Amino acid sequence: MAYNILVVEDHLFQHQYLLELFDSLGGVSIQSAYNGHEALELLKDQHFDLVLSDLMMPGMDGVQLLQKLGELKQKPALAFMSTASGRMMGSASLAAKSLGFKVLGQIAKPVSLSALRKLLDKLMSFGSELVAAAKVAQSHSFTDLSHAISSGQIQPWFQPKKSLSTGRIVAAEALARWDHPRLGLLLPRDFLPSIICHGLEEALLMQFVTQTIAAQSIWRKQGYDIPVTINLPTHLLDSDDLPDRLHERVVSGGGIPSQIGFELMESSVTENLGRYFSGVCRLRFKGFGLAQDDFGKGYSSYFNLVSTPFTELKIDRSLVYGCVENENLEAALSSIVALGKKLGLNVVAEGVETPDELALLSRLHCDQAQGFLISKAIDPQSFSSMLAEDGPANP
Repeated sequence: MAYNILVVEDHLFQHQYLLELFDSLGGVSIQSAYNGHEALELLKDQHFDLVLSDLMMPGMDGVQLLQKLGELKQKPALAFMSTASGRMMGSASLAAKSLGFKVLGQIAKPVSLSALRKLLDKLMSFGSELVAAAKVAQSHSFTDLSHAISSGQIQPWFQPKKSLSTGRIVAAEALARWDHPRLGLLLPRDFLPSIICHGLEEALLMQFVTQTIAAQSIWRKQGYDIPVTINLPTHLLDSDDLPDRLHERVVSGGGIPSQIGFELMESSVTENLGRYFSGVCRLRFKGFGLAQDDFGKGYSSYFNLVSTPFTELKIDRSLVYGCVENENLEAALSSIVALGKKLGLNVVAEGVETPDELALLSRLHCDQAQGFLISKAIDPQSFSSMLAEDGPANP
């Protein structure tokens, strides 16, 4: 399969140089534009799999082009190249992601052949993911999803949270997995968009609460009290009685509200702030924990953090990845952990993958960590086994 790529570069020499590099790699169809206006004209008549654009161009710069591309119904993947700082390209990438684009790369000039080869590898991988996702999505009807939720095919798997002071598993996050009878085990990216499209988020939330209580009951019989956090799409708080119905579900199922927390997802918002603040207050009145999810990513703000009665602060993995080598990231982590402590919150770092990252977070006095270094999400029975391997609850 030949991918269609549009190169946007205003400098004559760089322009020709890039076309020659792509030509040497082969396997792609290349068109080019010298400025943003030419690029938009080409995009009117055809679709490109990837747009590789310079950021700093006269007339229409790369960010202005990005804003125009945001109006396209069928969005290409993007990559940026520039002599600007990595922080500048990072900001442009965040802007692109907020507009719904997949950003495949940030390339420093002068562009090298190896950098383009890596970019093409990412494009091919992304293309394969799109094809697979399209095949999976075709089978996700409202009826299929409703049955999968009610029958327990979609169930919570649990990713452990480890205490950095004791090294023991002290909590978990519930993450969705679908044991599909025909397609096998599916990850959230394979079905959550369809859940949202069909308006089944609350049905999944309620079922997750029931299933989590059942798992906690088993762990409690082993001697372990393990609090679990569950993702809660924020727009569900538009329903004024949601806290009451969640509390009734927990109590009637033999659960303990204080052992259940909800991670508020910033991917959705309530219709008005009044309902948001009313909802979060009433969840806390009912005894539930509240976590600010993915802090440091997207639009999560300090104002929201200090205005909402959270009990837990979860630091996004984007601030953890590379923190050992990046002094700026380490400084950001240090300030966030300190702020969380001053607010009386349990501070959890997500996406921990290396012993060095874990050691740094421990030095910064972060409370808990989760990530592949500790464990991926596992089914309730495997979680029970991991608890047993962790040792007695009260050694």
